[in-house]
Amino acid sequence: MPFTVAIVGRPNVGKSTLFNRLTGKRSAIVDPRPGVTRDRREGEGSIGPLTFQLIDTAGLEEAEPGSIAHRMRAQTDRALADADVLLFVIDARAGVTPDDQHFARELRRIGRPVILVANKAEALVAAAGFYDAFSLGLGDPVPVSAEHGDGMGDLYEALVPFSEQHDDTDVDESEGPLRLAIVGRPNVGKSTLVNRLLGEERMITGPEPGLTRDSIAARWTFEGRQIELVDTAGMRRRARVHERVEKMSVADSLNTIQFAHVVVVMLDASQAFDRQDLNIVDLVEREGRGIVVAVNKWDLVREHKEVRRELELRLQELLPQVRGVPLVTFSAMSGRGVNRLMPAVSSSYGRWNRRIGTADLNRWLEDAVATHPPPISGGGRVKLRYATQGKTRPPTFTVFGTRVANLPKAYERYLVNRLREDFDLPGVPLRVRFKSPKNPYAKD
Repeated sequence: MPFTVAIVGRPNVGKSTLFNRLTGKRSAIVDPRPGVTRDRREGEGSIGPLTFQLIDTAGLEEAEPGSIAHRMRAQTDRALADADVLLFVIDARAGVTPDDQHFARELRRIGRPVILVANKAEALVAAAGFYDAFSLGLGDPVPVSAEHGDGMGDLYEALVPFSEQHDDTDVDESEGPLRLAIVGRPNVGKSTLVNRLLGEERMITGPEPGLTRDSIAARWTFEGRQIELVDTAGMRRRARVHERVEKMSVADSLNTIQFAHVVVVMLDASQAFDRQDLNIVDLVEREGRGIVVAVNKWDLVREHKEVRRELELRLQELLPQVRGVPLVTFSAMSGRGVNRLMPAVSSSYGRWNRRIGTADLNRWLEDAVATHPPPISGGGRVKLRYATQGKTRPPTFTVFGTRVANLPKAYERYLVNRLREDFDLPGVPLRVRFKSPKNPYAKD
C-alpha cells in the first residue's frame, strides 16, 4: 500500500493549498481566513512517479474542551496517528512564530518522522524566515511555494525514502468503489450518520449548523464492497447564502453530487420536505444519480406508522419524477434503524446500473402501445416502432417512431411510469428520448 503523508501546521500557513497542489485538484477550500478547514480531508497525492495517501488537517491550535477548535484538533491528532510521515508547514514570510515552536516540540514528542516545509518561499522577504526555520530542530527545511508549484523537486527528494520503506502494490479494485454522497440541509445529521457508518468519530459533529465546510471522503467496506463515503456541507437556499466560504462549500457539494453514484438525501423528521429538501432531491434527479431519501432523528417521532405513511404520500405527491424512491427512517445518533440504509443504497445502485435487453424492451413497447395507443396529433397518429437502451447510469432509452415531436407530455409520462413498473425501476432517474428515423430520400 502507498505510504501516508499528513500535512500539519498552525492555521493559515497554506496547508490546503499544498494539498491541492499535491493532489492536482482544487478539492480543498482555500480562503485567507484561518480555520476554514475543519475535518481532515484525504486524497491521492503525487510528485512525478511518487504516489502516496495524503491527509489535509485543520490548523494545530490549543482550545477549550468542547469547543469547535477542540474538536478540530482531535481530528488532527487522529491524522497524526495514522500518518507515516508528517509535513510540518510554516509560513516563511512570517518567520518562525511561538506557535510554530510550541507545535514543533509536540511533534518531536510524538516520534513520527517530520519533514519541515517552509511555504510561501517564493518572495525575497521569505529568506530570513527560511533560515530561521533551522532553529526548530526538525532538520533542513524544504522551501516551497504551494501556490506557484516551486520546490516540488526538493519535496520529492525528501519523501522518496519513505516510499522505499512501503510496498506500493495496489489492492485490486477493478470494479471500483461505489461513490456514495450524503447531502441535505444544514444540521440534519449528515456527519453523525457518516461517523455511525464508519464506526469512528471521523467527522466533526455538534449542534452548531454549518460545521462541515469541505466535502470529505472516507473509504469504507460494506459486505465486501468498497464504498467511498462522502460527507458534504449543508445546502441552504441560494438566497440565504452570502458568505464566500459558504458559497464555495455549496459549490463543493454540487460537484460531489455530479460525481456520485448514489446520493442519500437526508431530511430532519421534525421538518421533513421543506422546500429546500425538494430542491435538493430535484437537483439529484436532474444530475441522474441514484437516490435514497433518509429521514433522520426518527427517535423524536411518536406515531411512527402514521408519520411514515404521511411522508410516503407527500413523497409521491411532491416528487413524482422519482416515483418509488426508497424512504429509510433511522436515528443516526443512537444508531437505531441505520442498518436499513445500506441495503437501500445497494438496491438503488443496482437499478441505476440496470440494462434491459432490446427484445424484452420491444415486447414491452408493443404491449404498452396496444394497451394505450398514442393519440392522434397534428393530423395523424404518432407511431412508435422500436425502442433500445442506449446506456445505464442512469438508464437511458431511445424510442423511434413517426411524428414523435407531436407526442404529448402526458403520454411520455405514461411510458416512463410503465417502464418503472414493468422493469422494477422505482426511484431511479430515467431518461426516455424520442426520435424519428432519418428519411433517406430527404435532401440535406
